[in-house]
Amino acid sequence: MKIGIVNDTPMMVEVLRRVIAESGRHELIWIARDGEQAVQMCAWQLPDVVLMDLLMPKMDGAEATRRIMQQTPCPILIVTSDMDSSASKLYDAMGYGALDATQTPALVGAAGRRDAAALIEKIDNLGLLLPELVATGARPAAPSARASATELAPLVAVGASAGGPAALATILRQIPAGFAAATVIVQHIDAAFAPGMAQWLQQQSMLKVRVAAEGDLPQRGEVLLAGSNQHLVFKEGARLGYVQGNANDIYRPSVDAFFHSIVRCWPGRAVAVLLTGMGRDGAIGLKDLRDNGYHTIAQDQKSCAVYGMPKAAVALDAAVEVLPVTGMAARLQAILTGAV
Repeated sequence: MKIGIVNDTPMMVEVLRRVIAESGRHELIWIARDGEQAVQMCAWQLPDVVLMDLLMPKMDGAEATRRIMQQTPCPILIVTSDMDSSASKLYDAMGYGALDATQTPALVGAAGRRDAAALIEKIDNLGLLLPELVATGARPAAPSARASATELAPLVAVGASAGGPAALATILRQIPAGFAAATVIVQHIDAAFAPGMAQWLQQQSMLKVRVAAEGDLPQRGEVLLAGSNQHLVFKEGARLGYVQGNANDIYRPSVDAFFHSIVRCWPGRAVAVLLTGMGRDGAIGLKDLRDNGYHTIAQDQKSCAVYGMPKAAVALDAAVEVLPVTGMAARLQAILTGAV
């Protein structure tokens, strides 16, 4: 694939250049020294993937991501060594449509080799997403017998990818503290950044937000966020847990795996929401939920940063409703209170 690098530090540019060259399957086509130049370079020659730093002169990576996604949309991977000092910019960039984030590899040593391998794996996965092909494979097993649901909170199940942080923040800001449902979110994000994203979402919400742990039973008024590169799913007993999945899975964590597990293992009421994102993850799972009688919602095209996942769901007739993100919180409350 053709790669563009956006970074103002010569040493970091050289590290990224070497990683790309040593992969043997990707080509560096340009280097931008700040966000303003990156916007211009994308307009001149659009790469398959942009490797975007966050802290730069003239224009930072979050604003550059916003402008690129508005003017010349393309896959953007945040690659930076400043994660701790720029977490808010990271989630802003992901809200504007950046697909994922990873650490800039070190120059030498085992840590550098590990981070370089992780970077190339993410680039390779973005290459698999570009055609937006529908995943194939066997359907999940038939639902098991449902246990009693009398003591379970109603469930709001949410899947999101590129643009997801901003959409999630919009929804959570509009949900009151007394929300009677439990919320579980699968957002495409590297496990290293999930705790930071949970903290960032907590600042946007009156609900408690934390990373989901093995064995969690979702509770009213609480938001659980997938926090592993494994898949977050419901297991027997309606409790959450993580499973490895297949080595060739493009999405980790996978919204489809999460949605399918609701059909198999969640005995209570549930509403499923599929938000903005590149690719088709979640569309087949949302269809499975609708076919089994659950209320399903997809984000509309106008309010999506990237109209990929919801578009695929609409094409499959997987969504009972297609709504703008600004109206989802009120609609969820109406559904859960019976005021439909």
